[in-house]
Amino acid sequence: MTAAAHHRRRPDARPRPRLALIVLLLGALYCLTPVAWVVIASSKSPRELFTTFSFAPGSGLFDNLANLGAYGGGQFWQWGLNSLLYAGLGAVLSTLVSAMAGYALAKFRFRGRQVLFSVILAGVLVPGIVLAVPQYLLLAAVGLAGTHWSVLLPVIINPFGIFLCRVFAAAAVPQSTLEAARLDGAGEVRIFGSIVLPMMTQGLVTVFLLQFVGIWNNFLLPFIMLSDQGKYPITLGLYTFLGKGAGDADLYPLVIMGSAVSVIPLIVLVLVLQRFWRADLLAGGLKA
Repeated sequence: MTAAAHHRRRPDARPRPRLALIVLLLGALYCLTPVAWVVIASSKSPRELFTTFSFAPGSGLFDNLANLGAYGGGQFWQWGLNSLLYAGLGAVLSTLVSAMAGYALAKFRFRGRQVLFSVILAGVLVPGIVLAVPQYLLLAAVGLAGTHWSVLLPVIINPFGIFLCRVFAAAAVPQSTLEAARLDGAGEVRIFGSIVLPMMTQGLVTVFLLQFVGIWNNFLLPFIMLSDQGKYPITLGLYTFLGKGAGDADLYPLVIMGSAVSVIPLIVLVLVLQRFWRADLLAGGLKA
């Protein structure tokens, strides 16, 4: 009798996962609907864009793409290269600095270590907008404002990346391995490059991706630092398009097409790097 009652109750306990799935699906729909609209709107001609509102594809996809590439003598592609420079090089340098700092905070004991880590945690809570103007004043004082370095240098130090790398280093790098390497005569630089970095690969991929996306989508810092349109990233370039579109409605399809194209590198990056997360999940499953 008790077993029968137990079996009767079990189906009633299952709606919770179903409810969670529904919530996740609704969240995914909420996030993906604007992206889908941008992709579909990028295929519409100016007449179709302003006279109809529907999720049906338009007939101006290739014309919009050709006009985007030709506008200003290929200015959009120059902005794309600038964004790749800022996001790619900035994310690599930031990940390397975060790895070194996080490893040092996790595995070395020195005076002021906890205070330094507390300051870094406080830096995570400071909005970027608060630091943008002081950074501009500092870089202007040394003659770097308006250069590529004015966008690259401020993003190299990433408090959140340092925090993540400290967590990854503490969990993924055994102290016994470090001691064995030191007994074998390996120096600290060699230990870091040959042992620590490979062990932290999955974590570093996460830090790199977060920083790449953050720099790629950054608008405020380039807006404050740069005045030469030839150095603009995509975000700032599309903003200038949007400003000019107030007097020329034909530029709106180009802005939408540029927004759709600017998402492609992020999608490619996630697809390329997801194998590292998959390997990390498999490793966790084997350890369990």
